[in-house]
Amino acid sequence: MSTERTEISSLGEFGLIDHLTRNIELQQASSVLGVGDDAAVIDHFGKQTVVTTDLLLEGVHFDLMYTPLKHLGYKSVVVNLSDIYAMNAVPTQIVISIGISNRFSLEALDEFYEGVYAACEKYGVDLVGGDTTSSQKGFVISITALGEVAPDKFVKRSTAQKGNLLCVSGDLGAAYVGLLFLEREKKIFMESPGVQPDLEGESFVIGKLLKPEARKDIVEFFAANDILPTAMMDISDGLSSEILHICKDSNLGCVLYEEKIPVADQMKNAAYKFEIDPTACALSGGEDYELLFTIPQADYEKLVLNEQISVVGYMTEPELGAHIITKGGGKHAITAQGWNHLT
Repeated sequence: MSTERTEISSLGEFGLIDHLTRNIELQQASSVLGVGDDAAVIDHFGKQTVVTTDLLLEGVHFDLMYTPLKHLGYKSVVVNLSDIYAMNAVPTQIVISIGISNRFSLEALDEFYEGVYAACEKYGVDLVGGDTTSSQKGFVISITALGEVAPDKFVKRSTAQKGNLLCVSGDLGAAYVGLLFLEREKKIFMESPGVQPDLEGESFVIGKLLKPEARKDIVEFFAANDILPTAMMDISDGLSSEILHICKDSNLGCVLYEEKIPVADQMKNAAYKFEIDPTACALSGGEDYELLFTIPQADYEKLVLNEQISVVGYMTEPELGAHIITKGGGKHAITAQGWNHLT
């Protein structure tokens, strides 16, 4: 590990931008002009453009005590791409702006951008612009992602239909349990700095938190099998609050079956170490970046081709409300206990 430290101030703003973007190779045909001019130029050749943006603040959205900068760069991109996929669109470009204090060296920023470029390469996305500034309040990251979708193929949250199947991709709750482990070890370290962290055997849940993936594969599966979800969103704040978003925006109720919620055995075992219910982690944990979507029942036969998709319930009349049927047969109203950024 190099101990060399280059002060960012030695480059100046334009020198820093040149340094961070020196190796960009554009991958998308739609990227006509990238970094280096007053603005990027993008031509989507008759497709519709999807735009999303995310602001990530040190101390609110991430803790650098246990978040490697390369992972942070990767995750910062992925959480934006997840929003593009949630519209049934394909991400094509990002712009990234950062605010940094002088406690960050050039080498530290290079690590962050290594993660950014790794995500861009994996998802076939071009970095085409951004901004850098100094920050008095820690590390600030703002990313805007652009994507493209064939006209009228984008999917909103507000268009689910009564009788539709309610589905999720992947497995849920692991990122939240990973956060519990890292917060526990941070607390121990703060009290006893000589103690080494004990994260043995928990790489699955910690990986889900520090290096999530966006579900490009699910959107590609939809396209390949001629499936168009009636409504869709990504799961960033917990399954329960996202289900309630779709119910509210579509003016519907739903029935969710606890036994159908996909949870990984590694997550279950990790949750039990904290004596918490794995279902509660899946419902309220957040930061899973899986897709929640509704489809007509007629498409069910196509869905069973994909082991990464679980049918967890169905949509009902609005007056029936949103309920979960527990494994024991009890019926309870779904409540939103996901993470609230503003509390």
